[in-house]
Amino acid sequence: MTDTNDALKNENLQKNFIEEFVEEDLQKGRYTHVHTRFPPEPNGYLHIGHAKSICLNFGLALKYNGKTNLRFDDTNPVTEDTEYVDSIREDVRWLGFNWDNEYYASDYFGQLYEWAEVLIQKGKAYVCELSSEEISTMRGTPQIPATPSPFRERSPEESLDLFRRMKNGEFPDGSKTLRAKIDLASPNMHMRDPILYRIIHVKHHRTGDQWCIYPMYDYAHGESDYIEKITHSICTLEFEVHRPLYEWFLASIELPLPRPRQIEFARLNLSYTVMSKRKLLQLVKENRVNGWDDPRMPTVCGLRRRGFTPESIRMFADRIGVAKRENVIDVGLLEFCIREDLNKKANRVLGVINPLKVVITNYPENQVDELDAINNPEDPEAGSRKLSFGRELYIEREDFMEVPPKGYFRLSPGTEVRLRYAYFVTCTNVVKDAQGEIVEVHCTYDPASKGGNSPDGRKVKGTIHWVSAKHAIEAEIRLYDRLFMSETPEDVEEGQDWKDNINPDSLKVVKGFVEPYLANAKSGDKFQFERLGYFCVDADSTDKKLVFNRTVTLKDSWAKMVTKG
Repeated sequence: MTDTNDALKNENLQKNFIEEFVEEDLQKGRYTHVHTRFPPEPNGYLHIGHAKSICLNFGLALKYNGKTNLRFDDTNPVTEDTEYVDSIREDVRWLGFNWDNEYYASDYFGQLYEWAEVLIQKGKAYVCELSSEEISTMRGTPQIPATPSPFRERSPEESLDLFRRMKNGEFPDGSKTLRAKIDLASPNMHMRDPILYRIIHVKHHRTGDQWCIYPMYDYAHGESDYIEKITHSICTLEFEVHRPLYEWFLASIELPLPRPRQIEFARLNLSYTVMSKRKLLQLVKENRVNGWDDPRMPTVCGLRRRGFTPESIRMFADRIGVAKRENVIDVGLLEFCIREDLNKKANRVLGVINPLKVVITNYPENQVDELDAINNPEDPEAGSRKLSFGRELYIEREDFMEVPPKGYFRLSPGTEVRLRYAYFVTCTNVVKDAQGEIVEVHCTYDPASKGGNSPDGRKVKGTIHWVSAKHAIEAEIRLYDRLFMSETPEDVEEGQDWKDNINPDSLKVVKGFVEPYLANAKSGDKFQFERLGYFCVDADSTDKKLVFNRTVTLKDSWAKMVTKG
């Protein structure tokens, strides 16, 4: 990890507002070091928004030679599972980070319970027997104070007895809660006697049946930070209104200084997708996508399967920066970052995804030429490879037009084009089926133009790619596109469903052909199919069948669509 960490330290030299806060705290002696944490709830798979938070938390610690904890906020046994724990670990490591300590909120259940008793004894918490619906109804509005619970003035002794009995499992789910006693007239609704504990008789993924009461996030969050000696608790902007409560708990228990400082930043909103775990789960459960790692999903595992690299995601996080206001980031920037990264790394290969057969009529039937092809012009050390060339080829159907418009520089009757790395060819005639569809194109070639250059110096404007029909490998090509047609899928009119925005063309599966160089390609290998885009070998590939996912096109085709519209 040393090389990765050094690179990460240098990725962003300009200070953001969080780094300014951190440096101010260090200069004033509030803290002597920096200790951050990434605290996901293990109730789903991480998405690109979490990736931004990971880069921020780990990046801060790396920049200031501090530490970062990975803490699983496992306070709701109903939705949490070890499957998600394992996936989160894998995603963080894949992004290029190692955590200093791994903790769980459940590690602190005993201490959190003891501190809850302290709050009860201080008269700052009470056991309430209102239902969640009644609590919500009585909470009031920002302008109208809440109605006090009839149990608000319950004595500390009675609340303590009931709380201990809650812990012992004497009461059913929903019958009682422990609430903080704060300010019913506060304009901040989170300060109006929030719930600290609720009863849930469900087996926990780590503690089993040891507990039947579980702390709420707002209570467990700050206390867990304190126990771990976190200096800066970095949260997304929706937790700004929770900060007074965060600080109230720490102060009311009278925990000694220093206490962690919560700082908020704008979460990532990405165009043409949704970032809500709940909505992503809907897409999975309703089979709108093929699982959490579907390459159309904004999940880290989905991006990884599609062919994104950790470097491209870190580059993306660095470029969007850390903002104080919510905004929507164009997914085109994410696509730009993967193009930038793969342009340097991905070997170039020839592949055809919409094949049209070409027969070179004057090429000897049994002859095979071995042509030299450069693997990556951006990386001289990538070397070269041999391409087999024969009488019958496949080209892209889009690279031929029987009646071309003005300015068309690809293959058409009577025109000459260059075959990449090979020869000049001229179309002589076409073969059609009974329906009038072109099924084969006949050409002649110039033997003197081997390598793509003519000895007489004549110029051709068009260069197209190809594969040898005899040597090519058949492959399944999955052409992924944006999952939603609208930039903001959730912005729908009343009565409409946000899922109606799903792009029906977000996945097209076609049969294509690739050069034999790819015969031994493994899952996760990435290539540039020349003139077509970047592709990644999918995990569904076998020894008998190659499957490629299109990561991204070479150019932003959506930008063209918007311009035309």
